[in-house]
Amino acid sequence: MIVDLFTWLTNALTQSPGIAIGAAFLWGVLSVILSPCHIACIPLIVGFIDGQGNITTRRAFGLSLLFGLGILITIGLIGLITGLMGRMMGDIGGYGNYVVAIVFFAIGLNLLGILPLPFMEGGANPNYKRKGVLAAFILGLIFGVALGPCTFAYMATMLGVVFSMASTQLTLAMLILVAFGIGHCAVLVFAGTFTEVVQHYLHWSEKSKGAVILKKICGVLVILGGVYLIALNFMQG
Repeated sequence: MIVDLFTWLTNALTQSPGIAIGAAFLWGVLSVILSPCHIACIPLIVGFIDGQGNITTRRAFGLSLLFGLGILITIGLIGLITGLMGRMMGDIGGYGNYVVAIVFFAIGLNLLGILPLPFMEGGANPNYKRKGVLAAFILGLIFGVALGPCTFAYMATMLGVVFSMASTQLTLAMLILVAFGIGHCAVLVFAGTFTEVVQHYLHWSEKSKGAVILKKICGVLVILGGVYLIALNFMQG
């Protein structure tokens, strides 16, 4: 079923510009929700937004967007560097996974209330807004390191189509890549923004029982994401 879906998307990339761009956007969405590496980012951004305290929907959207952009920037840089080095795009070896797994564990333990991390917690500090923005972007940059290989595994076929059309339809090729990036970010932005909307609707504060339970669930899921990255290294080794 999934193979058939990606086959259809591959064929759609060679159709009219509107269909091709729509297929690329859907491809970007699926690259997150069907990837074990990426799916771990959803509880992470949910937990991060939950830990920001009582914020506006606009700020939740902005933080989630910065997180997603950080991921895309790192993935793009990794693809460029590894490509120029003659390696498979996104192949950084296993060390990147270990680094990001450690960060997963640290943030997961923070969400469980075990390990204090100042940039993950809300507060009245006037500098906190700036710190929260910076933290969201840096988290995205860090997780892009581990997500690069997973992303390029999903992008390989699409990149082949894009490169083949770039010589004659450069603008369309670039729009397809942009549409993929937007779809890739959209899932994370939706998850983070929706978290704030639900909190506001249910009148949750940082210390509400529902918010605390959500945070702990996210913490467990993020830690499992770290375990998965380490297990993946052993299986590939």
